Amino acid sequence: MSLQVVTANRLGDGLVVFLTADGGWSENINDSRVADGKDAAEAILAQASAPELDVVIVGPYLIDVEQQDGGLVPTKYREVLRTKGPSVREDLGYQAV
Repeated sequence: MSLQVVTANRLGDGLVVFLTADGGWSENINDSRVADGKDAAEAILAQASAPELDVVIVGPYLIDVEQQDGGLVPTKYREVLRTKGPSVREDLGYQAV
């Protein structure tokens, strides 16, 4: 099984966020709590799906990631787009920062 992290959307502004090791949420995938194995992945998804988080985030789910050049990179193109923002205009989204 590959490495996995939990992603969701923050309700306040709709931005893509990632579950961190301290149970918070970050816009930076490199701050993610990484699960290595099925049991660890299920545990972090359960943490992210706690009912009290329904007022903070929506739609948490696991994504596969790889370690590349000292950082985490999603393995699926859809998730790459979610982490970077729109692909049609590089002056928008996270890549514009």
